[in-house]
Amino acid sequence: MNISNKLFPTTVVGSYPVVKSIGFRSLLDPFYSAVERAVSDQLAAGIDIISDGQVRGDMIAAFVSRMPGISGQVVVGKVLPPSHPISVADTKYALSCHPLVKGIITGPTTLSHALKIGTPMYRHREDLSLDIAQALEEEAQALDQAGVALIQIDEPIFSTGMVDFEYGRKAIEIITSRLRVPVSLHVCGELIDVIDEILKIPVAMYDFEFSASQENLEIVSSKDLKGRLLGFGCIDTSDPTVESVAAIQRRLEEGIRIFATEQMVIDPDCGMRMLSRESAFAKLQHMVEATRSMRIKYS
Repeated sequence: MNISNKLFPTTVVGSYPVVKSIGFRSLLDPFYSAVERAVSDQLAAGIDIISDGQVRGDMIAAFVSRMPGISGQVVVGKVLPPSHPISVADTKYALSCHPLVKGIITGPTTLSHALKIGTPMYRHREDLSLDIAQALEEEAQALDQAGVALIQIDEPIFSTGMVDFEYGRKAIEIITSRLRVPVSLHVCGELIDVIDEILKIPVAMYDFEFSASQENLEIVSSKDLKGRLLGFGCIDTSDPTVESVAAIQRRLEEGIRIFATEQMVIDPDCGMRMLSRESAFAKLQHMVEATRSMRIKYS
């Protein structure tokens, strides 16, 4: 499956550092310039498949704050779809600047575990996650119709092993059941106890971190990905230190020795929200430079 016409396409995983606007424009939309900056930085760095930057709040609040049935981080009634799409407007802006854009959704299991249940309507988080999935299914459909090349579902809670994976899989299948575009499942953290369950989830691409959690390389290398794409996290987003191009090249070579070249999509380990803009941008630049050298070598 191709999501780009390039070998080793590059992309991002999550949020970009927020640079808010100032002046009169900030009164209308304090985050609009942050979206512009995130998109322009990705393009300037040379990223092949960009995102809108996910700058409007953290990955939990950005979604649950718009869902009926949730007040703050407390579930107070039946969770329903938002009245309007959450991320589509910013995604459309990104699409106006670049043809290949990834839509990003925080996964229903992660959202359900971040909330306090304050209603007898939900006796179990698993039931809550399925209703959240129904709400997110409309968001995914709107992103698909907007023209994204790929939709990523973030489920960092999966790496903890503290979830019912049967329900986790069902929730993701609810979101993906009617989509035309490929779906990537992003799980950060160590995979040793959960990889087998994750690989049962039917998506087109798995996205893991291989920089901060280098042991994941050995864990995933022993598994059959059944031809699915692999998002290869090669930038440590928990460390503000900018890796050298040579260091990133070495990480990519480790992956190339194990996985098929046409299988790999190159990206950071996770979102970059906690980094400075200068550090995040330099990391992306070095990642792109290292990837371009790999294209020349392996084309």
